[in-house]
Amino acid sequence: MGPYSFGDVKVAEMRREHTSANHAILKDLKMTRLSLRAKILPTGIETDLDSVASKIKSALKDGITLGKYTKEPLAFGLYFINAEFSLDDREGQMDSLENMVRSVEGVGEFEVLGLSRTSVDVK
Repeated sequence: MGPYSFGDVKVAEMRREHTSANHAILKDLKMTRLSLRAKILPTGIETDLDSVASKIKSALKDGITLGKYTKEPLAFGLYFINAEFSLDDREGQMDSLENMVRSVEGVGEFEVLGLSRTSVDVK
């Protein structure tokens, strides 16, 4: 017998049960989501912002989504997209979002206006 009075078989069985319980708990946890507001400037005055928003929405992947967006005036007939994105709180997500948005035709600049956690859902 080992250092436990339960016997080696009982200790091994308890370890298996403990590990299985941890996996079940972790499986039910959902990753924290972030809500990000961004200012997206077009390449020019003639750029169709609704078309740009549509292209951004279709370019997103890895659990990143575009929620609602509005067209806001900037100056002298120039408008920008004020967009809300939802993404997982994990490494590389913000860089991925910025790279995806900047790669869309018609996007001139991308600026983060705000970032907050949305929720943690534990079952």
